[in-house]
This record gives sequence, structure tokens and C-alpha cells, in this order.
Amino acid sequence: MNKAMQPVKIGHPINIGILHFVGIGGIGMSGIAEVMHNFGYKVQGSDIGENANVARLRSLGIRVMIGQSAENLTGAWGIVCSSAIRPDNAEVVAARAAKMPVIRRAEMLAELMRLKWCVSIAGTHGKTTTTSMVAAVLDEARYDPTVINGGIINAYGTNARLGDGDWMVVEADESDGTFVKLPSTVAVVTNIDPEHLDFYGDFETEKEAFTTFVENV
Repeated sequence: MNKAMQPVKIGHPINIGILHFVGIGGIGMSGIAEVMHNFGYKVQGSDIGENANVARLRSLGIRVMIGQSAENLTGAWGIVCSSAIRPDNAEVVAARAAKMPVIRRAEMLAELMRLKWCVSIAGTHGKTTTTSMVAAVLDEARYDPTVINGGIINAYGTNARLGDGDWMVVEADESDGTFVKLPSTVAVVTNIDPEHLDFYGDFETEKEAFTTFVENV
């Protein structure tokens, strides 16, 4: 394999300080936070209520605060938030006022993906199941993949894991168009139906986004 085409390899995390995840209890955010924590990055987060994802992250030693306020950002270097977080969220407002980096979930996922060869699964239906199946195949073939899924994988008991292998499998969320930012090695589209038109406006625009997702390979 051409060395220029190898995924980036780093033996230790880059010391950037604490990353604060706004809405860390969400299924997508919790997966990224867990993988980054297991890789050695310093992560913490907040959410509006307790849930199973919050409990799991705490069991791993990740600090999670219930309720969102500017005080939660004390000591943080920057924040990670999804498109579900409103611009007037107290922590987002505080981060911008303090000139902290505000990183979108898809951008954070994209940076993780640059460290591995990556299979990204998108589509209107079946993404979570297909992501689980691809992860199972790579596991069985002893590739020990890193996985970030949109649902719990029974074999792992979680929706995310950090593997030692060169491959990563991720569920790519098309709902807000940010999946076009993901640098995939292999792109899988299960199907395309006219959904999320509140964001896309019409079905043709949604299909164009999927085309861009595939062309990014």
C-alpha cells in the first residue's frame, strides 16, 4: 500500500485541553465522546437530563453535568455541539463570548475519521443495522474496528468502541446535511426516500447531498 495513502497514525492524543460536549447524552454525541475518551482525550459534557448514555459515560469516568450553564465550561478549551443545539443555548453563547472553539458534531467526527480507513453508512432507513453488520464482519475478520453507531450494538453493549485496527465504521446522519463533510474511504447508501425536507426543501436537493456524500470518497 502506498505510504501516502495510509491513514494518519498518532500514538497518543494531541493535548488540546478539555472538550466540552453540549448535549453529551445524545446517541451520536455520546459515541464520539466515548471514543475520544478511550483514545485519551480529556472530555466532559452536559445534558438536560439523565439517561442511559449519561450513566454509561459516567461509568467510564467522564464528567457529565445535568443542566446547561456558562459555569459548566470552566476549564474547557472548546465545545462540541450538534445541529440540535440552538444558537441561544447558554453554553454556546458563553463559548462564543469567550472566543472558545465551537466545533460541530460532524466536524469532530470528520477529524476522528481522518485517523482511520473509514466505512460510512448513510440512508433513509437501515443505517444503524447496516453499521452494526459491517462492524460485525470486520470484527469477525479480526480487523478490530473503531465503531460509532446511532444505536446500541448488542455485542458491545454500547454504540461506540475504540479498536486497535486501521478501520472505522460510522453511521452518517443525513438529517441536517452535515454528512457531506465526512471523509469516507468507503461510502454506503442503503436507500433514499424524501425525508428531512424541512432542512433540504425538496427531494432533489436531498438526492444531491447523497451524491456529494458518495463523491467525497
